[in-house]
Amino acid sequence: MNSKRVSESYTQHVQILSQSTLNGYKRLFGGKLMEWIDIVAAVVARRHCNKNVTTAAVDSLIFKKPAFANDTLVIDGFITYAGKTSMEICVKTYVENLDGSRENINTAFLVMVALDEHGNKTEVPNLIIETEEEKQNYDAAIKRKEYRKLRSANDF
Repeated sequence: MNSKRVSESYTQHVQILSQSTLNGYKRLFGGKLMEWIDIVAAVVARRHCNKNVTTAAVDSLIFKKPAFANDTLVIDGFITYAGKTSMEICVKTYVENLDGSRENINTAFLVMVALDEHGNKTEVPNLIIETEEEKQNYDAAIKRKEYRKLRSANDF
């Protein structure tokens, strides 16, 4: 199986917030953002493995600041780790100001699993690490993976 670069699966979604995306406090509804994050992560994972995927875990969904009506939301997704059948995807959400500057309002890490044509787990390509930032992201993903295993073992 061929290895792939982080840049090959990078995904970006841009959304201008409208009334249908707001909660009762006139802020972006958290569930709507979670939906968009899951979609972006799935696209990143599908681009990496060229297969259908399913969400296995959502970690560290941290809402740092609100977004409001008419804000431009930019959602960036990129792969940080590829294992045998799973991938960790980082999704960062920004409010983009009219001058083009951006403020990070949310960061999430999702674990996606590749599926074959029968819905069974299947192998994914290895990840080619090219930059120092990608190496740091990969190392941090390994630590999160170990923590997930510990947490999962203690949940039962």
